[in-house]
Amino acid sequence: MTISDEFHVYDTTLRDGAQQEGLALSVADKIAIAQYLDELGVGFIEGGWPGAVPKDTEFFERAKTELHLRNATFAAFGATCKPGTTAADDPQVAALRESGADVVTLVAKSHDAHVERALRTSLDENLRMITDTVSHLRANGQRVFLDTEHFFDGYRANRAYALEVVRAAAAAGADVVALCDTNGGTLPRELQEIVRDVLESTGARLGIHCHNDAGCAVANSIAAVEAGVTHVQGTVNGYGERTGNADLLAIVANLELKRGLQLLPPGNLAESFRTAHAIAEVTNVPPSARQPYVGVSAFAHKAGLHASAIKVDPDLYQHTDPGLVGNDMRMLVSEMAGRASIELKGRELGFDLGNDRELVSRVADRVKEMEARGYTFEAADASFELLLTEEVEGKRPCYFDVESWRVITESRADGEAVSESTVKLVAGGEREIVTGEGNGPVNALDHALRVAIERAYPVVNKFDLVDYKVRILDQGHGTDAVIRVLIETADGEGSWVTVGVGHNIVEASWEALVDGFTFGLLRHKEVVR
Repeated sequence: MTISDEFHVYDTTLRDGAQQEGLALSVADKIAIAQYLDELGVGFIEGGWPGAVPKDTEFFERAKTELHLRNATFAAFGATCKPGTTAADDPQVAALRESGADVVTLVAKSHDAHVERALRTSLDENLRMITDTVSHLRANGQRVFLDTEHFFDGYRANRAYALEVVRAAAAAGADVVALCDTNGGTLPRELQEIVRDVLESTGARLGIHCHNDAGCAVANSIAAVEAGVTHVQGTVNGYGERTGNADLLAIVANLELKRGLQLLPPGNLAESFRTAHAIAEVTNVPPSARQPYVGVSAFAHKAGLHASAIKVDPDLYQHTDPGLVGNDMRMLVSEMAGRASIELKGRELGFDLGNDRELVSRVADRVKEMEARGYTFEAADASFELLLTEEVEGKRPCYFDVESWRVITESRADGEAVSESTVKLVAGGEREIVTGEGNGPVNALDHALRVAIERAYPVVNKFDLVDYKVRILDQGHGTDAVIRVLIETADGEGSWVTVGVGHNIVEASWEALVDGFTFGLLRHKEVVR
């Protein structure tokens, strides 16, 4: 669908969010996250800095063939040309020009001290660099947004120059000039007053980009919108360096639910919870339980004082209906999956559960029990679909019966470690005993399982294990902790994720591996032999 250009929801998770300490995204991770963002319905996805970061250059190349966006437009991020050069001759500007992105977001200095000390150039030269680069990219047919780095600090230091930067960018053809609270220290009232002054003084279309160093990033973003900006930037789950960027999901939820703005495609706000947790699994950064709107505790209540009131009217203790963001109210007695979430996910997977309340309740209870043991289905749709299929049809898809498996890892004198596994199972009416070797226990089990069932199901030769993530769920238990494993499997046409949980990392991996092969066979409509 075509998203209105009247207001921009601009996501920078893949670029600014990726600067968070401990967060390292592969190109495959970035493609997966971009897909989630597009499904959510954001207007723009900032993919990274092609030409400056090799991984981002590869991402833009792969995105041309591997991503087919329905809602979002890709933006390439980069800087203006260097002092003393022209945009036409600057190699990094050339990379932006050749990235294939319809939109380029340029970062430019708006704080006079940064221009003189960091860029080591004159204030006039900085204005020339902005004008030249914006006009050059516009002449190339690309839409240009400009991020004014350290704008609010620069405004305080030299208001006249900060305003001149905005005017220069707009006059050169920048569609949006985003005011950046790069150090994150501005408070909402001051920020709002500055935004109003900039609008009145320049007439430019403004955006806002806030960091959370003073804990005000979301509030500042909303204050800027109320002052007149029509372009808001942020990251999913508030990822970003130091204390993070403005949480885009909280901004959008507040503006849609509290201010009546339609920012995402109708109904898509309800995908917020799923999106937040699915992306958290890709980044392998545990989401905060107390995150507004999409945290698992965002609508959680303790039994006792609230119990009777909640029975009468849940809204007495909630600021909004959690279902509007795909979350659910729950009592703090255990982890709980809501019926609405089950129905929504079931519908997405092709199951109409709306008329069978008993089935939905049974699935919800089972999910609740499994989540209490450490399972998660937000990023493991394949495992959830297997569970749902079992509940709907009365039996779990079973293409092979495992008798036993074992794995041994041998450390050799030359320092090389080799794993060997043995799998015994029945597939297609035949008993198979297969030994496999690999560079680790999971790799060895993958090889053995594949060989054991390929005679009955040759399609497994298309399956590849493409990602493997491990999370310790109760860190205080040390090596006795519960482990959750997520395995992504692909078949050349798509990919799916399965989950396994246990105290033994190999056991948890085996569970996820078996689910991965089982779902792949179900996906290819294989018949039990």
